[in-house]
Amino acid sequence: MLGAEIENFLAMIAAEKGASQRTISAYNADLEQFLQFCQLSVGEQIAKQHIEQFLQHLQTCAYAPKSIARKLSAIKEFCKFLYSEHIITTNPAQNILTPKQEKPLPKFLTYHEINRLIAAAHSKKDYRWQRIYVMIQLMYATGLRVSELVALPLSALNFNKGLISVVGKGSKERLIPVAAQALDAVQEYLACRNEVLFAKHKSNWLFPSLHAQDGHFTRDAFYKDIKKLAIESGLNPHLVSPHVLRHSFATHLLDHQADLRAVQKMLGHESIATTEIYTHITTSKLQKTVCEKHPLANYQPNAED
Repeated sequence: MLGAEIENFLAMIAAEKGASQRTISAYNADLEQFLQFCQLSVGEQIAKQHIEQFLQHLQTCAYAPKSIARKLSAIKEFCKFLYSEHIITTNPAQNILTPKQEKPLPKFLTYHEINRLIAAAHSKKDYRWQRIYVMIQLMYATGLRVSELVALPLSALNFNKGLISVVGKGSKERLIPVAAQALDAVQEYLACRNEVLFAKHKSNWLFPSLHAQDGHFTRDAFYKDIKKLAIESGLNPHLVSPHVLRHSFATHLLDHQADLRAVQKMLGHESIATTEIYTHITTSKLQKTVCEKHPLANYQPNAED
């Protein structure tokens, strides 16, 4: 039952919402699983209790909260479609809340790991790795998004004031202070950049590319290069990415008692709640330190005392 409606629904989200084949396949599998669980008789409509029982079944079977939320999303969209097409008279999924999901803590590198990564790039003397060295320095010094980093124009940097101007999400501009060490690395790189590649090819990008369609170094290329660098540095490449550098910037600032609102502005977060996730990291670290280092950590009371 409802097999034809599922096909119509999937055709609708493909045509009207531009859903990918992967999304369509996932929706189809989730809806088939739901309807198979319900075992609706001919003429019987989907009811709220069917959905609630299905969610309970998924929890009993130890499905991950993320998977349960995805399946519920598919059911909600399907019920909305059935209601809009007058196939059902009420929407049974309308008031069912999505289970809360715990957000995983952001991954970050330690100071030592960051230094190993920077040192490995700096040890290479060719232009390609000097560029990566500067990009890592800038990202760790400013917390830029990788899309912002690769698309930096030359005019973004104010060496006199030690600031970088970034146009982020929503075309909002923000000014970020840059450590002197990172600015020094940029100036050394610029001399190499102009001499090696762009004596005859002028570019307004800080990290230009002669081959990329947009004219600047791509985020994919940067991602691949720092993975290679991680391996050479003896670091786990799965733990190293551009976003991890951004997380490390925020985490290390808060480790040194930086103001949360200031970190929010530098990261370009719309909401302070997004930035607060980093306080969980520092709190967890503090709890671990207390548990391991406090004088009472290994205290064994003497029964005679």
